[in-house]
Amino acid sequence: MNKLLWRLALVVASLLWVVIHSRPSLAIDDQVGYPHQSIHIIVPFVPAGAADFVARSVQNSFSGFLGQSVIIDNRPGASGTIGTAEAARAPSDGYTLFLGNVGTLSVNPSLFPHLQLRPHESFSPISLIADMPDVLIANNSFPPNSVKELVDYVKSKRGVINFASPGSGSLNRLEMEVFRKDAELEMQHVPYKGGAASAVMDVLAGHVDLMFTTIASAIEQIKNHNVKVLAVTSKERIPALPDVPTMLELGYRNSVSSSWQGLLVPKDTSRAIIDLLYQTTVHVVSDSEVQRRLIEGGVLPVISKSPEEFASFIGSEAARWGKVVKETGATAD
Repeated sequence: MNKLLWRLALVVASLLWVVIHSRPSLAIDDQVGYPHQSIHIIVPFVPAGAADFVARSVQNSFSGFLGQSVIIDNRPGASGTIGTAEAARAPSDGYTLFLGNVGTLSVNPSLFPHLQLRPHESFSPISLIADMPDVLIANNSFPPNSVKELVDYVKSKRGVINFASPGSGSLNRLEMEVFRKDAELEMQHVPYKGGAASAVMDVLAGHVDLMFTTIASAIEQIKNHNVKVLAVTSKERIPALPDVPTMLELGYRNSVSSSWQGLLVPKDTSRAIIDLLYQTTVHVVSDSEVQRRLIEGGVLPVISKSPEEFASFIGSEAARWGKVVKETGATAD
């Protein structure tokens, strides 16, 4: 518990640093005249998934700070590319925000090379808002009880075991591809549309054997012991699951990763609006109630030091996962 409190203290201290060094007032620039109507946040995945959870966790606080209603607009499909395209086509007036994640912003450009949409050309980043540790879960009747047993079992049943993912372009699919490559495993991929919820439920039901997913997507099933948890992909053990080893400590150094979520606006949105939205995001993510809700859902609240830092982060993640796509030969099923 002390380790958890120390981790949360570091998060809060980091957020306070950004608050202190951000502009001191949320006063709206009279020349901008923004906002004077409701604001939509496009979430490119289904309701009740991890991305939707993050969006709804910050929704009321955003509305309170901006003085306008904030509407969550779910546009799922095609590994998030449908919602991404919808957000990119929106007017650059600050009334449509996009909740992008590692998949839509840093994986899809490599996994779908013929997509005309390129996130770095279509959006102006605002800030990261959430980081999500990932876990390797399996059906309770699945014989292996550890990653070592899993590797031995899969090798004994070459090509028979299957794994789920919340879409061909998802980070969770690539996490498994990295693990498969490093452990020399043959498994069948079963992609699901729209998010992780249905995939997690099919792991629980035994229709598929295992998957990587965010804690937020499986937190209730984990709490109720409805699935096995074999490992986490964070660098260090997660305080909420102290007995679950990391993939790193088990020898899989390439399996250190996490999902992340961040806010963006369509390209050519004015800098004044971007600055106001960044400042609002800092205050929202620093709000104690928002932090409580995110942390209880298995999500770590984070904030970028600037929109430019978030843009650089997206680029570095795109380079990393683009390399994984090439090395593993992953394709969009």
